Amino acid sequence: MRIARFSLNDVPQYAFVQTDKTDGKDYLVALAGFPFNSQPMEPTGKRYPVDGEGIRLLSPVIPSKVYGLAKNYEAHAEFMHDHGMSKASHAPEEMVIFSKPSTAVIGPDDPIVFPSFSHDMNFEPEVAVVMGRIAKNVSVEHAMDYVLGFTCVNDVTLRDLQGSDPTWTRAKGFDTACPLGPWIQTELDWKDAHISFSLNGKNVADASGTTANLIHGIPEQIASISSFATLLPGDVIMTGTPNASGSLKPGDEAVVTIGGIGSLRNVVVRG
Repeated sequence: MRIARFSLNDVPQYAFVQTDKTDGKDYLVALAGFPFNSQPMEPTGKRYPVDGEGIRLLSPVIPSKVYGLAKNYEAHAEFMHDHGMSKASHAPEEMVIFSKPSTAVIGPDDPIVFPSFSHDMNFEPEVAVVMGRIAKNVSVEHAMDYVLGFTCVNDVTLRDLQGSDPTWTRAKGFDTACPLGPWIQTELDWKDAHISFSLNGKNVADASGTTANLIHGIPEQIASISSFATLLPGDVIMTGTPNASGSLKPGDEAVVTIGGIGSLRNVVVRG
């Protein structure tokens, strides 16, 4: 099941995304309510084409917080070492966890703003986990019971600031640094989800990978983060970028694609 958040004439609401068998197009089936409480989501009877007039897909959630894992694939850890971003040539045994504020979140087709205080912006395509229930001190065995679904995320990073700021606060937390979307997929083979990235319409092969190569799996991530922070419904965990990352510049079109979910498109603009 796909759950989208959209606006119609600037009024936000949730919808199921359904593919019409007759024309093969995606439609938004508007819902009364939202997916983060115990009440059932009931269709309102209204349906709109995803690309219809006045329709705009929004970030599927506005989380209270976003956590991310760095160096959670060996290939990316080696890439960071080879490009002088890390002293270690292998991923650390302990999870490297960082955060992004909710003000960094944007949705599909929203612009990524290249801030004037940086000259080196990078893309990082990843699978994002969207929490569906309050999670505190959950076990690895039961961690997935707290998940609503999954979406695409671009962990946009300012590499020049990352090197000078050990907390990565500016490098990963600036406004528009967390594109999410296009919707939440509740059913995904999260153990082997394929990640790819295209830049200006061309596939970037070095940025692709699969969650099958995660060092710390998704249940382990949820259990670890919930041991020190309460995860609320709608909170997001970025699970790690699988391979090499690369530069973004104003005018670039960045597209993250996750097999089984869809594609998240954003264009970079100058701040």
